Amino acid sequence: MYFRLLAPYLVAQTRRGIVGSSSYAKSLREAVRQAAADPSRQPVLLMGEPGLEKDNLAALIHFGSAERRLPLIRLDAALLRADGAELFTPGSGEQSSLLDCLEGGSLLIDNVDLADPALQERLLGLADSHPGRLLFTSETVLPSFDRRCRLIRVPPLRVRRQDLGEWLRYGIRQQSRGLGWKQPPSVAPGVVERLQQYDFPNNLRELEALIYRALQQARRIQGNELPQQLPEDVFWTSNRQTRLRFDLWRWKPELRNLLRSPLLWNGLLFGLVSWVFVLVNLWLWLGPQDRAHNGALNIFWAWWWPLILLGFPLVGRLWCSFCPFMVWGEIVQRLAARLGWQPPSWPRGNGDSWASPLMAAGFAAILVWEELAHLENTAWLSSCLLLLITAGAVLGSLRFEKRFWCRYLCPVGGMNGLFAKLSILELRAQAGTCSGSCSSYACFKGGPAEGEGLASAGCPLGTHPAHLSDNRNCVLCFTCAQACPHRSVQLSLRPPAADLQREMTVPEGEPALLLVLAGGVCLHHWQPALETLPPLARFPLAALALGLPSLLALALGRLVSPEQGRQTLYGLLPLVWGVLLARHLPLAMTEAGQLLPVTLGPAWPGWSADPHVLAFCQSTAVFTGVGASLLLLRRMLLGEGRLLWWGSGLALL
Repeated sequence: MYFRLLAPYLVAQTRRGIVGSSSYAKSLREAVRQAAADPSRQPVLLMGEPGLEKDNLAALIHFGSAERRLPLIRLDAALLRADGAELFTPGSGEQSSLLDCLEGGSLLIDNVDLADPALQERLLGLADSHPGRLLFTSETVLPSFDRRCRLIRVPPLRVRRQDLGEWLRYGIRQQSRGLGWKQPPSVAPGVVERLQQYDFPNNLRELEALIYRALQQARRIQGNELPQQLPEDVFWTSNRQTRLRFDLWRWKPELRNLLRSPLLWNGLLFGLVSWVFVLVNLWLWLGPQDRAHNGALNIFWAWWWPLILLGFPLVGRLWCSFCPFMVWGEIVQRLAARLGWQPPSWPRGNGDSWASPLMAAGFAAILVWEELAHLENTAWLSSCLLLLITAGAVLGSLRFEKRFWCRYLCPVGGMNGLFAKLSILELRAQAGTCSGSCSSYACFKGGPAEGEGLASAGCPLGTHPAHLSDNRNCVLCFTCAQACPHRSVQLSLRPPAADLQREMTVPEGEPALLLVLAGGVCLHHWQPALETLPPLARFPLAALALGLPSLLALALGRLVSPEQGRQTLYGLLPLVWGVLLARHLPLAMTEAGQLLPVTLGPAWPGWSADPHVLAFCQSTAVFTGVGASLLLLRRMLLGEGRLLWWGSGLALL
């Protein structure tokens, strides 16, 4: 009879142990062990956020104790009446209450913080009368219970990021068996790193749902067969907070249709940009060699560099979508495909660990070459720089699929991705729509037309638009918008520098590129001093000028933690942008307007800014960068008073 009464509430076994090897997991494991071994059977209160499986931890305490053969029943306090009649009063036709039937077993009251206050007092009074063990779970602090119970605080998943990989692999093994797969799949490199940037508000409950959804989508893609390795794109997390966004395509639907047009992009890339690039290089080689007489050199240094810098806060990395270097890389890739060559997929994983330092080194070499060899006023050397980058794009396109060069190796692309974080434009997909409606992943894999989606080769940088954490790997080519049949992709306006947050993801090695760009400004201002030295002595001094910001960063790094140092550096990103713009404005405002006289003759009209106007614009660029950096530093170093003063002082200096 007792079993019949207890059966609806019995906990037969634990669901799992405590997974993880972090200090948090070890401390929690030890706290559970000590509570189970407590000979006095003191009541236990397990407190923590939702979704932490506190009821399972309570079961671990019971089944790890000497009373493991006695029953354990679980009741939800939120469902109990204010008088607790379900627990204390015999039911209709019964002689004993649930509490009497328990006979020394363990009682688990879940969500005790949701119980009526009167019932809480009565439950706490059981500590003196109940012969068995009392276990409570709560999501909030209960002072009266804290004084009478052994308190175990259960840490949330976001502070146990070190354990996430073990939880992920354990959950996949467990759920794979439940779905009938004997051999669980492995996790693709980079998945754990990306998921560690997510806070998991619902903790383990949300992680379990994420794993289940990933396995189901993988099975749907593979046709009921599980792949040996789960790809990164089947793991879906909620989008970051997207406040203060204005959807441009909802406001102007015709703009979406225009930007999705393959005719527009193919005509621009292959019908115009590719051939203009050839003509510019011929002009640089065959025309006059100085900027005063060569219009192509004027376009390169007086137009292209200032315009691309001015474009970063507005359109981010848009230049990369029609960059002539990669246009010729794609042309060669398509020609090779017609000849039967199929470039392999690029290696997945943490490519930033080796790619970002290469980008920084490449840009450093370009800056030193530019200043020591006077590239700004030497046409054929400027063409050599363009052709060298194009050669890298072509070789990268033959070695790997898509735009491997642009994502991992192009120095200019690295700079564009860095400053794209300042952009007010944002192209993202809605994770909920993608995870619930899509199984083709054509937006980044490519594939045939589906619904209103067009046939495409997929994202050229191999990134799903719902997985983007910032603008770094989005070139605004709108390939994802072309392929998406669900209208999940949105183009939005946002506040400037929205990617630069206190909890932002910092790509490994990217701060080195930021320091190199800042060093380029120092190098440019040291250039007159370099001219006074013998040729062999110029390179060491140039290297010193280029490395000066890095030396300052190393000095700062001795005073603060690595995380604080990175936050300070990224807070100075607008300032670096401002001084770079000020460095290129003299050519833009004094020589860009002379393009027609330089190209066609002195009889053609031209313009040139007054030196006072130029000085005003340079000062405006620098002060805009300083002001933006001071605001960013306040946001990124909130609560770090001493470091905020250091960063602000460095910006003003």
